[in-house]
Amino acid sequence: MSERGNLLPLRGVKVVEFEGIGPGPLCGAMLAGLGADVTLVTRPVAPDARRILRGQGVPAEMELEHGKTVVQLNLKSAEGVAAALDLVAGADALIEGLRPGAMERLGLGPAECHARNPRLVYGRMTGWGQTGPLAQSAGHDLNYIALTGLLSMAARDGALPMVPPTVVGDATGALGLAFGITSAILHARSSGQGCVVDAAITDIVAMLGSLVQVSRAAGTLGGPQPSPFHDSPFYDVYACSDGRAITLGALEPQFYRELLERLELTDIDPAAQYDRAQWPAVKARITELIASRPSTHWESLLGGTDVCFARVLTLDEAARHPHNQARGTYRLYRQGDREVARSTPAPRFSPAKPA
Repeated sequence: MSERGNLLPLRGVKVVEFEGIGPGPLCGAMLAGLGADVTLVTRPVAPDARRILRGQGVPAEMELEHGKTVVQLNLKSAEGVAAALDLVAGADALIEGLRPGAMERLGLGPAECHARNPRLVYGRMTGWGQTGPLAQSAGHDLNYIALTGLLSMAARDGALPMVPPTVVGDATGALGLAFGITSAILHARSSGQGCVVDAAITDIVAMLGSLVQVSRAAGTLGGPQPSPFHDSPFYDVYACSDGRAITLGALEPQFYRELLERLELTDIDPAAQYDRAQWPAVKARITELIASRPSTHWESLLGGTDVCFARVLTLDEAARHPHNQARGTYRLYRQGDREVARSTPAPRFSPAKPA
């Protein structure tokens, strides 16, 4: 059981993670958060990108290696490789995020590892994948999202797409690898056969973009017609008088009707919600109305109702929001004279309670 009373479904699963940056370590942290025993193999000198991106003074509890057993090995020595293979021999899964072919050159590729442990799930985290014309090219989150076609969907009114947070690519890749590893462990336990999981961020982001692809095929996103998700008055971000912003997402008729009622826009016909010709005028009115009052006003009027509302919060505010506090979504850590937040493991599991 976890400290929040949830089941830890991966308790007893042993994972060996080879040091990397971004999605690989996050995948290991996800598995550890659900109870897996993760051993992190680090190098005598951390890679440049890891030293640059981690910064200084981050509380140890917030680091992605927190909760993992750290073992330092020189993988360019025969002794280091032998020690790594000994760890692999007793593991259920392996995580590596090096450029394709790098683990093979170290003598730690799938063939060598499966020779020691045929049941091993060998998880490979890359941006472009193990094969394909770009497999050997460097890249980062932004590049991978661009290649899937999804970044183009963030462009509005002829402007360039906004750079999204790394959760779109790197964290999505981490989640996809975690899903692949746990699926493959189930297969290995039933069949006795391990496998290689080729987790490419481009593949996983594209897969999770299925909703966008369906919407585009239906003509509701990315086509010649105004989009409910980009152009409508009921699904957008609105500026308030205090310089903050709120979001509205009243896509369904019953939610749109309530939105109009609460905004006292009773002369607007809710039955005409999807009449695209009316969208510019209605949007202009809602924009002007929302801009006339502070975000706290709209929170008190619309928060917790069925208009599909949320304020745009900073990370610090999100950690202290009553809903997130009630669920324990974030944990606060002391960093000098301030507190910083990191999210807690998810999803959550509770035991079955038959009647």
